Amino acid sequence: MAVTRDPHSPAAAFDLARWSGEWLARIEAALSTWVVADAPAGLGDAMRYAVLNGGKRLRPLLVLAAREAVQGREDAALRAACAVELIHAYSLVHDDMPCMDDDVLRRGKPTVHVKFGEAQALLAGDALQALAFELLAPEDPSIPAVVQAGLCRLLARAAGYAGMAGGQAIDLASVGRSLDETQLREMHRRKTGSLLESSVLMGAACGTTDAKTWAALADYGAALGLAFQVVDDILDVTADSATLGKTAGKDAAQDKPTSVSVLGLERSRRFARELLAQALSALDRTGLPDTRALRALATMVVNREN
Repeated sequence: MAVTRDPHSPAAAFDLARWSGEWLARIEAALSTWVVADAPAGLGDAMRYAVLNGGKRLRPLLVLAAREAVQGREDAALRAACAVELIHAYSLVHDDMPCMDDDVLRRGKPTVHVKFGEAQALLAGDALQALAFELLAPEDPSIPAVVQAGLCRLLARAAGYAGMAGGQAIDLASVGRSLDETQLREMHRRKTGSLLESSVLMGAACGTTDAKTWAALADYGAALGLAFQVVDDILDVTADSATLGKTAGKDAAQDKPTSVSVLGLERSRRFARELLAQALSALDRTGLPDTRALRALATMVVNREN
């Protein structure tokens, strides 16, 4: 007789390193194929420099973990995973430029505008953004048009004024200002959280879910997205640049409001743990039989050191 195991039990322990390692190899191969080197006038070199061989790939992994939880289409999910990473990479290229955060270090190496110049960095970001949506709408007829359209809509909303771009606008406008906790959460929800939540929902959109499951996955993504930024703010004051792969202490130096400046360090740490509990509770409400990858990724986000 077959034995049914509880996916949350010790007997069903999840090996995140093995699971993510297998997917990361596929993500890297796909990105290397789709981000071509032969774009005009060296543009491809700048694009590949911005994307390849760096970063945690958390957003793509969330897409793939959610797809796995709903047993959705793997082909669509891999494209969605890479598209999310391209949007994330483009945002970092633009955010690091002198007109934004003016940073010189990203993922342990010089930022794109330092390496290739400001104009090429701007164009590389533009091209990566466009390529993301090209990946989501392939000519391949095996991915239904309704799935393609749904993925494009989710990513566009997360990247636009209602999400990442809007959050960055708030961030730039908040330098030297005091934000209360509600205002800070709204900025973080847009700037960082929207793309992480969208990653989860894009994975879910590769399969079929009911309204209750969709709402629970959205709650998971929202809590995880906010937790990621809270931990980022903590690490900005507790870790060094070599560990982070980017300039440590930059937010304080630029007088930007952060979780630590608004809540304090210890309250920020408690808040991150509270958000993790919220995310895991949301997964319990999905009714999905196996959410171990999503649970493991949430735990990793809060416990990470870079």
